[in-house]
Amino acid sequence: MSTYTPEAADAALPSRQAARTNDRLGLGLLTALVVGSILGSGIFGLPQNMASGASAGAILIGWLITGIGMLALARVYQMLALRKPQLNNGIYVYARESAGHYVGFNSAWGYWVSAWIGNVGYLVAAFGALGYFFPSFGDGNTAAAVAGASIVLWLVHFMVLRGIRGAAVLNAVVTLAKVLPLLLFIALVATAFRLETFNMEFWGSAKLGSTFDQVKSTMLVTVWVFIGIEGASVYSARARRREDVGRATVLGFIVTLVLLMAVSLLSLGVLQQPELAGLKNPSMAGVLEKAVGTWGAVLIYGGLIVSVGGGFLAWTLLAAESLFSPATDGVMPSGLARQNAQGVPANALWLTSAMVQVFLLVALFSKASYLALISLSTAMILLPYLFSAVYGVMLAVRREGAAGSIHRSDLAVSALAALYCVWLLYAAGPKYLLLSSLLYVPGAVLYVLGRREQRARPFKGFELGLAAILLLLAAVAAYLLASGGLSL
Repeated sequence: MSTYTPEAADAALPSRQAARTNDRLGLGLLTALVVGSILGSGIFGLPQNMASGASAGAILIGWLITGIGMLALARVYQMLALRKPQLNNGIYVYARESAGHYVGFNSAWGYWVSAWIGNVGYLVAAFGALGYFFPSFGDGNTAAAVAGASIVLWLVHFMVLRGIRGAAVLNAVVTLAKVLPLLLFIALVATAFRLETFNMEFWGSAKLGSTFDQVKSTMLVTVWVFIGIEGASVYSARARRREDVGRATVLGFIVTLVLLMAVSLLSLGVLQQPELAGLKNPSMAGVLEKAVGTWGAVLIYGGLIVSVGGGFLAWTLLAAESLFSPATDGVMPSGLARQNAQGVPANALWLTSAMVQVFLLVALFSKASYLALISLSTAMILLPYLFSAVYGVMLAVRREGAAGSIHRSDLAVSALAALYCVWLLYAAGPKYLLLSSLLYVPGAVLYVLGRREQRARPFKGFELGLAAILLLLAAVAAYLLASGGLSL
């Protein structure tokens, strides 16, 4: 089984050598990439998104499960970065090492699709926020909003083409700028927090269902707001020091967990669950307006626009990189591994931006909501997360890894992360898993083209069966979409 390494890529792509020196990312930039990837639009709609199907008690349990599960996943990425320092772009390569090239390809493909669908959601959310000031933008999926989003998309595209490091530095600046309004929100809402409001119908009314159902309803939301925890791992090939990859992952997790929980739980002490559930997104605006007046809503709408801009930039970088590494390894067409003079995977970036543009038009004609887009994006990333956790379990069982990187707790942590990922797949339900299969199947074309370039047989053993299962699920999803039994 071939292994992707920076050295092998350099041999095949001489132009990358010069770019690597300039593109090295330190702990600060890697941490900002993680925080910037996680803190996009999700946190601004968190109060309503969580309260729409759960009460305060269930939300607390949901955060407990998410905190433990995501911490385990963050530790898995930290552990794998140390145990296997020669492996880069963890989302792809950990799946490949655990189950072969086709599984590795699907992990990278699913992550890439999740990234650009999430970017569509970011743009819809940003122009929905601008709709507060300019009604023609509506909820972000009107003709005017799509036209504006398209302009932003291509401006960011050409900026990223000028260099990865420059874009990463800008992302760090924007990340700092978007954390400030979040801290101000937390401080102001904390002063308006009332314990009696928080405790009212603590376990929810009958119409919310059982506590178990309420907790399950929070899962896709909490995973969506944490997507990006793997950001440093995806960019591991460009890290200045290998150990910074794991440190950035854990630091980013801690910072964002504190912010996310504070925003979600403090809001329940300002407005009751039914009131939160009825807010228009970004619901943080409605909460702060209740606490301090109209200027609070304006602050949040402005903060959302800045935050989404930073999140969109971070995910544009991650999406292009998630195609680049598999292409250098021969599981995608080699054209996607080509870089420009600035060391940017230009063809991968062009394909990513083109798909965002196509789905902006889909959002326009289907009136797909922000929540539907983020749920689909979340469902696409669950399998890549699971493959990373499974690889962690495999290494821990074999006690395999670089000297000094093996710890007794690794097996327990990896197993916990894997169980968490399985629970998420269950919580997502069949709808988004079926829709995901429709997006996984077309990727097989790129996989076959990439393997043929390497003169290798595309499918081996169980891989053919896996491809057949995906095709069957996609056929069922297509039938249900056509018959009205399934919708975005």
